[in-house]
Amino acid sequence: MKMRKILVICIVALMLLEVTGCGAGGAAQGSAANNKEEAAVSSEAAAITDESIPSEEEAADADVNAFGSLSRDGYDLQQVVILSRHNIRSPLSGKGSVLDTLTPYTWFNWSSSPSSLSLRGGTLETEMGQYFRKWLEKEELFPEDYRPEADEVWIYANSKQRTIATANFFKTGLLPVADTEVEYHADYDTMDPVFEPKITFVTDEYIEAAEEQMQQIYESRIPDLTQDYELLADVIDVEKSEDYQSGTFTGFNVDDIEFILEENKEPAMKGSLKIACSVSDALVLQYFEAGAEQAAFGKSLTTEQWASISEIKDIYGDVLFTAPLVAANVANPLLKEIQSELGEENRKFSFLCGHDSNIASVLASLGAADYELSATIEHKTPIGGKLVFGRWTDADGKEYISVDMVYQTTEQLQNVSLLDLENPPMSETVALDGLEANEQGLYAAEDVEARIAQAIDEYDEICEEYTLDAAA
Repeated sequence: MKMRKILVICIVALMLLEVTGCGAGGAAQGSAANNKEEAAVSSEAAAITDESIPSEEEAADADVNAFGSLSRDGYDLQQVVILSRHNIRSPLSGKGSVLDTLTPYTWFNWSSSPSSLSLRGGTLETEMGQYFRKWLEKEELFPEDYRPEADEVWIYANSKQRTIATANFFKTGLLPVADTEVEYHADYDTMDPVFEPKITFVTDEYIEAAEEQMQQIYESRIPDLTQDYELLADVIDVEKSEDYQSGTFTGFNVDDIEFILEENKEPAMKGSLKIACSVSDALVLQYFEAGAEQAAFGKSLTTEQWASISEIKDIYGDVLFTAPLVAANVANPLLKEIQSELGEENRKFSFLCGHDSNIASVLASLGAADYELSATIEHKTPIGGKLVFGRWTDADGKEYISVDMVYQTTEQLQNVSLLDLENPPMSETVALDGLEANEQGLYAAEDVEARIAQAIDEYDEICEEYTLDAAA
């Protein structure tokens, strides 16, 4: 998946997904912090430097559009549909979990219970809502102090605490004087089938083919993962941990992965990558919430090293959710929602709040080219990140659709920076393989709509093909 940049900032390297410590549904338990002791990172890890990574100010000086823009000169905005990841949450697993027994250190004491949105996360999401309000007013899609008529705005969240809370904080910033409600359609703190990235069709032949694709993705990342594991083990001092000392855990190993694909369950795995993802997830969340030094238990890490830790989550998510046969399966319900919203005649704005696995699988299904996001240690599906579809018209009434990733930079997350048109979040345009964008990064609307329909149809084609194979 490759992104056409609207901004010019050196690429770092990194990031994320949830489940178990890294997934959409994941277990709900907690985490606690403060350092019991300090230790130095190994000399090999410490050798990495971040001299090539510019500050946001340096990047801005290099190009007037360094922070990107959602706007398209010469075009009128007609509609926006957003698929959002929730903002900063506490780790999915906590006291008594593998996080406690894989390190001698004590984890950060969070402001929220396990898997729930943190106070910082709520504040950051309100700021994102305020930014979008100012941008939509600038584009004249929203008037000032907008109070939508029926059906003009729809806000829909997965039924987990972190997604409902994210949607409510976003709505507060977006529509501060309106009484628009956040909808969720499943029992509270359960997974809505629309957002749960689960496999809904399996045969033995399908599982074999899908696991082959997953294995190919995994094997291509083993060189990166080997280095990432070494750094992760150093940071948490795994050899001093309870599990290592007792022999329960013998180290992170790239050769112990096992995939699990079962009907009506999320793709899963066993082995070191699953465990490492839980630790990576907790460390990165601490990095945003508590600051770099406390997050690394007193160690001093470079930006590139933090990106390497976060990369473990990227690899985990790519392996589980972006293989073509898997993505088409798990993303199908959300693709239908996006298609429906883009076709709603009276709808001005739609906000769907889910998880990193949702964004990853939707982008993979749509044939997004490879990409790495700038100015963040999470280079794929960053915390609070938003996949933004915009419908535009030119002077002749021809319709176009923009596809952008919008997210807060690492500095904006850590500093809780106020966002507005002068200090916007990052915005990068998504390149869709096989589709041609114009000079403003816009695709013909019919091309994007056809691509979404094709991605939806792919599910039925998979079911037909592998049902026939099973019957043969």
